[in-house]
Amino acid sequence: MHKVCEFYKKIYLLSSRLPKKERFGIFQKIENICLDILILSNAAVLEKKINKSALLNSSRIKTETLKKLIRMTFELNIIDQKKYFYLELDLEEISKMANGWLKYLKENPR
Repeated sequence: MHKVCEFYKKIYLLSSRLPKKERFGIFQKIENICLDILILSNAAVLEKKINKSALLNSSRIKTETLKKLIRMTFELNIIDQKKYFYLELDLEEISKMANGWLKYLKENPR
């Protein structure tokens, strides 16, 4: 969950430097999805084991959506290649963490 918090901080700081159109357009959606992932991850930490998988699956779907949106910002030249790769690496790590947690839950259902 710490990684998700750090990623949100990067997105927040990056969006504050963007023109108003992008900041209140696609980056607003990106920020909202980041916050959703943070909420879902936090809920999964606090939830009973039997309920964690649904929360983690939702988080995983939102992470994949976030990857697409970040890619779109790069393709639209809203962010440069360096920032894109920097953010993409973080998203890959967040995705791996969620997938690893899901795998653990499947292997250890009780």
